Amino acid sequence: MPPLIVQAGDPVLRQRARPLAPNEIRSHEIQNLIEAMREAMRAAPGVGFAAPQIGRSMQIVVIEDRAEYHKEITPEVLSERERKPVPFQVLINPTIATRSDDQKTFFEGCLSVAGFCGLVSRSRIVRVECLDQNGVAQSFTAEGWHARIVQHEVDHLQGTLYIDRMLTRSFTTLENLTQHWKGVPIQSVLDQLK
Repeated sequence: MPPLIVQAGDPVLRQRARPLAPNEIRSHEIQNLIEAMREAMRAAPGVGFAAPQIGRSMQIVVIEDRAEYHKEITPEVLSERERKPVPFQVLINPTIATRSDDQKTFFEGCLSVAGFCGLVSRSRIVRVECLDQNGVAQSFTAEGWHARIVQHEVDHLQGTLYIDRMLTRSFTTLENLTQHWKGVPIQSVLDQLK
């Protein structure tokens, strides 16, 4: 059974998570934690997950945007979001080395703010440096929706939630998002919320 997901209001979500040493990463404890995080993310289902979301204040993130999650999304929306499948990846002690000035705004939700979402502007491209699940240094460029996921999860490690960055007038329940904004181009949503 996957671990319980910590919800907004729990102090662990507002703390700066501690970095891990390379030899600590290879321990059974951390490897088991990574597997528990993958299980929790998939069970939710979600596309990203940070260790603080299961009450562990450590700089560990897992990301996976499976192709099966895209089946119910129109090609137009996938294109607008620049959303493509992302294979499972582990980011330990991640830092965003560079961010593009080009920003995109979309609705974001969070497994730790269950049942809600809001519009958040994020950089379209980020360059990430981190350690992988074996403690090996990695760097990669994430674009589009992948970049959004990375930024959202790295925020978790700094004690920041998407609600700190959202356009507050856009805050909505998932039910109302579906009823009022599903399929509506983001610029139209922004125009209506002015």
